[in-house]
Amino acid sequence: MTAKMRGMEVSAAIGEVVKMADADVIAAYPITPQTHIVESLAQLVADGELDAEFIPVESEHSAMSACLGSAAVGARTFTASAGQGLELMHEVLYVASSMRLPIVMTVANRALSAPLSVWGDHSDAMAVRDTGWIQIFTENGQQVIDNVLCAFRIAEDPRVLLPVMVHLDGFHLSHMIEAMIFPEPAEVNQFLPANNYPLPLNPNKPVTMGDFAPPVIYSEVKWAQEVNLRASKEVILECWQEFARKFGRNYSPVEEYRTEQARVLLLTMGSFSETAMGAIDEMRDEGQDVGLVRLRLWRPFPFEELRQAVKGAEVLIVLDRALSYGGPGGPVSSEVRSALYNLAQKPKVVSFVGGLGGRDIKVSGFQEIVKRGMEVAEKGSPREFEIFGVRE
Repeated sequence: MTAKMRGMEVSAAIGEVVKMADADVIAAYPITPQTHIVESLAQLVADGELDAEFIPVESEHSAMSACLGSAAVGARTFTASAGQGLELMHEVLYVASSMRLPIVMTVANRALSAPLSVWGDHSDAMAVRDTGWIQIFTENGQQVIDNVLCAFRIAEDPRVLLPVMVHLDGFHLSHMIEAMIFPEPAEVNQFLPANNYPLPLNPNKPVTMGDFAPPVIYSEVKWAQEVNLRASKEVILECWQEFARKFGRNYSPVEEYRTEQARVLLLTMGSFSETAMGAIDEMRDEGQDVGLVRLRLWRPFPFEELRQAVKGAEVLIVLDRALSYGGPGGPVSSEVRSALYNLAQKPKVVSFVGGLGGRDIKVSGFQEIVKRGMEVAEKGSPREFEIFGVRE
């Protein structure tokens, strides 16, 4: 492998990688904190560095609608969104997955209104978790650009043909300047084959697709979609393994950090995981038997990998950066509990919600979360979940 390390803003780096992937169509609407992504792509197209159609639409709903058309004719298609913009395109997201269209979208995760917030949390990601998209979470700029490349390969694989979201935390990651390793274009071409969509629309052979399904067939259609999404996991794993062979960086659905002999585990997603590593390091150095589990693949959910990662632990503390109002805490903790429910031996799951609306959690904060989680596991709590750092 030959590669170049370059320092730049993560959002701009996404534009560079989409250029390397030789995308055909970018349809997008600007919204903080993802705007720099599509700005960089608009500049690359305007400067002639990327031979693609850039469609400046009037809303995120229109952006995804335009992506439907371009992907349906076989064009390699990319977009980006965040927060309220992702919610505006919400209804169209279901069409992309149901129609088996291999669109790639980066989401600079942002809190949802009201009150208005442009800062990052995972509220928008959790709001679209059931739209049928493959969803991958990242922790730093290198992981973002690596997984954007992987997303095109996964989405366009004829065994998959599903849209893919690559999640990066708004501001905490999207606006950071980092040193990242960029592969050479020739290496990208070897890793990412040309898009060969098997069912392209053709005006000379007009058809109607996805327009109407009576009750007698609707359940079967949805079940087929579910089976296909679950089956995509095998291809995702293949892609990550091939990426590791070619570029030397490994990705897994669930990744562990200093979990050996750990009685207590903390589970996180996204960029806060790197801060949590610092807390785990200090606690391990003090002799505490704690470790960290990071959930990378959100959809399809990695049931077996999660169960294996927490096997033998007594306590599992889950940090959500989104709140399931009126429910048992956060969406991730709910799904983790569900995944472990039928196991004869399983850790006690303690749910925390924190980092909402872009609020930081420092190394000391993660240490407090682990300490409090251990107390709740031992003595219980009058609440269904704990919320960290809130002024009550």
